[in-house]
Amino acid sequence: MSKKALFIIPPERFNEDELFHPKEALENEGIEVTIASTKTGEIIGDYQGKVESTTLFTDVSSNDYNAVAVIGGSGTNDYLWNNQDLQTYLKQAYEQKVLVTGICAGSVSVVQTGLLEGRTATCYPVDIQINQLKDNNVKYVSEHVVAYNDIITGDGPDGAKEFGQSLVKALR
Repeated sequence: MSKKALFIIPPERFNEDELFHPKEALENEGIEVTIASTKTGEIIGDYQGKVESTTLFTDVSSNDYNAVAVIGGSGTNDYLWNNQDLQTYLKQAYEQKVLVTGICAGSVSVVQTGLLEGRTATCYPVDIQINQLKDNNVKYVSEHVVAYNDIITGDGPDGAKEFGQSLVKALR
């Protein structure tokens, strides 16, 4: 059976590299990627890149996917941080043994679930994100990717290709 991944992006201002590089890495391996958000339709990124959100993440079961990734961008801070629906969704995914992942500001969304408490993660190296990790009892490390067998975090655009590769490896 072919594998599937759900990429959750903010309703505006996602980061293009963080979405497109991992998406390409997965699709090259035959893994189907669905783009979801808090709205459907065309979504415009931080640098005017465009993508179609085909579903609301709250309308699909995380059970239908092998991995869920929260993508960063300036919109992620505004819409996906402290988003109760998203935190509930990620916790359910985790309980159903779905790989939970996040990159850049998306890593913070994952950290906010409490699933990484007492563990290590990475995010974009700015205080506003690093402090979120600390506040949730997660140790920040300056690496492109921190991969556990159940949760993967990535640091941002510079690590986007490596993040994609780590998802591919985890889903093999």
